[in-house]
Amino acid sequence: MTAQPTSTPINVKLLLIGNSSVGKSSLLLRFSDEQWLPEDESSATIGVDFRVHKMDVNGKKVKLSIWDTAGQERFRTITSSYYRGAQGIILVYDVANRESFDALPRWFSELETYVSPAVVKIIVGNKVDKEFSRQVTYSEGQHFATRMNSLFIEASAKTAVGVSEAFREVVMKIIDTPELWASASDKARTGIGAGASKPGRSTSGAMPGTINLDDGQYDAEGGGCSC
Repeated sequence: MTAQPTSTPINVKLLLIGNSSVGKSSLLLRFSDEQWLPEDESSATIGVDFRVHKMDVNGKKVKLSIWDTAGQERFRTITSSYYRGAQGIILVYDVANRESFDALPRWFSELETYVSPAVVKIIVGNKVDKEFSRQVTYSEGQHFATRMNSLFIEASAKTAVGVSEAFREVVMKIIDTPELWASASDKARTGIGAGASKPGRSTSGAMPGTINLDDGQYDAEGGGCSC
C-alpha cells in the first residue's frame, strides 16, 4: 500500500550552479512551468532568481525553493551568499561545450567553501538534444560524478528528457538524509544540518538566500523573484 503524504511539507532548498549559458534557467523553467524558451529568446540570469515548486516524494510532501544563479563571474560575489541553507546542489554543464564541463572542478572547489559535505549534489549534462555537436561523452560525465561522490544524469531542457528525473533524484536523496531537513528545534538541539548557525550569528532570516516558505506570499507554485 502506498504511504499517504504527510500533512506538514518538508522545506528543501536547491541551488542551480554552473557556467553561463549551460541552460540552468531553462532547466528550471522546464521543471517548474513545463516550458522552454529558445536560446535566442532567453537572457542571462542577473544575480539570482528562484521558483517555488511542490511535489510528493515517497509519501512526503516537499516544498522546493529552487535558486537559479548567474554563471557570470561579475555576479559571483552576489550569489555566494545564497549557498546558505542549501540541501541540494545541481551542477549543470553543456554536453556540447567542453569548457563548461572542464569548469566543474572549480565549482566543486567553491562548494567545499560554502556548503556542508552532507549536502546532496547532482551533476546534470544538459542539452543532449545537441547530440550531433556533443563534446563530452556520457561516460566522462558519469566517471567524474562518481569521483566526486555525486549523482549524475543527462538531460535536455528543450525536449524535457531527464529534467524531472534530475530534480526528483536529488530530492529523494535529500529525503534519505534526515540531517539535511530536520526541524529547526532538532537542529538547535543536536547541531546537525547544513548551514547550522554559528554562535552569535543572527538567524532572523535577513541574510540573502533565506526564505520562510511558510509565508503565504510564496504559496503559489512557480514563485517569483523581485531581485
